[in-house]
Amino acid sequence: MAEISAEDGVLVALEERLVKFRLPRALDIKEKVDRGEPLNQWDTAFLEKVLADVQDVLPLIEQKPDLQGIYVRVVHLYKEITEKALENEEKP
Repeated sequence: MAEISAEDGVLVALEERLVKFRLPRALDIKEKVDRGEPLNQWDTAFLEKVLADVQDVLPLIEQKPDLQGIYVRVVHLYKEITEKALENEEKP
């Protein structure tokens, strides 16, 4: 039986958290800002956690090309959300 390294275990846990919890909530927030609504304090706190997660595991992700796609998607989604939220805030 193949042994799983500590790094692999961390990656599996983070990927699961990202796919099951972070990504669905981020997509909900994206829909919200696409409707023209502003971010609230909970949305902002959540997005900060997502960005921190991505930054924390970036050194590990760089070594795992099969996981890079989902992390690139999350970073791009974060960028889209924040740009749209800023646009919404600037509207009269």
